Amino acid sequence: MSTLLLPASAAPFAPRSSPVVVLNSKVEPWLTATLKRTNRVKRPLNSAPQHMRCLTDTLSAATALWTLTSLMLPKAPDTELRKSSNPLVEALFNYRVIHVEAYVVHVDLVLQNEVAFKLTPESIEALIDYHKDVYSVDTANTWEWSEKETQLKRLQVEFVQAANKFVYRTNALALEGMEEGGAGEVPCGCSEEVKEAIMGLFLPLLPPPPPPWTDKVIQPDPFLPNSPNPVEPRWAQPTVLSPNLAPVDQRKMVASTPDTTSASDLEASIWFSSTLYDLEQTNLQVLSYGRPYCTMDSYDSAPMPVAPMSPLPMPRLLAQRSATVQ
Repeated sequence: MSTLLLPASAAPFAPRSSPVVVLNSKVEPWLTATLKRTNRVKRPLNSAPQHMRCLTDTLSAATALWTLTSLMLPKAPDTELRKSSNPLVEALFNYRVIHVEAYVVHVDLVLQNEVAFKLTPESIEALIDYHKDVYSVDTANTWEWSEKETQLKRLQVEFVQAANKFVYRTNALALEGMEEGGAGEVPCGCSEEVKEAIMGLFLPLLPPPPPPWTDKVIQPDPFLPNSPNPVEPRWAQPTVLSPNLAPVDQRKMVASTPDTTSASDLEASIWFSSTLYDLEQTNLQVLSYGRPYCTMDSYDSAPMPVAPMSPLPMPRLLAQRSATVQ
């Protein structure tokens, strides 16, 4: 049923008035049985207008209040509740039951086959008091920001509007639960729907959103405060040796040795230089016999022959050889 099809009595803050009843030309048998059961005074129910008049008068009575649901809500904010090890004691002293009551504002058995209920002023007032004294205090128990109080007052105003605007619509068969005087209770499944709808009116207090993200590029700090160009890499450059270095003549090294050098130092120097020269020549011979690369078949083949290393001369023989050259 669209909200535009509801009568003026269903509008927010509108006073209660007689419900608007729309029936078919052929009345349903369950409605006839319900009206005969709930009316003490026997009235003729032979036509659709008679059913409509009887149903309107029954639902317009002051006692025609329907219980939609029951809510168990705390009596005080969470910080003021009584603490006890016995959960029964906590339930008795800290909680109360609010019976949400409503009256019928519209009955449509032609188009939508629905019945519409509007909350009574007493139920609206009870919900508003709980929202203001308990719920707002608990939901405001969070960190502070500049517009917190303004937002909290706005939530209270919006809840008052939502509670007065609340209209519950369900199937017209719910009228079968009507009792004497026009009162009644909606079925259990409808009660759960009403409870979820009413609790959905309690909106949380949301903090303000974080500031928008800015695409600002942060430059890294230089490694040194006096670095002339921080963009350049700060690692040390490797030293490249020149491949065009001329070979060193071992004879010139020996001949350039000063005369003040002792015989033992001269002998050790000549032996070390000659050893390095022989090792270099041996490595060149080994490399000349090797392959430039290795493949998988090299593991299955026989090892390559390697030229034997010549024995190194003793330092005494090197000293005699150098003396002969001089």
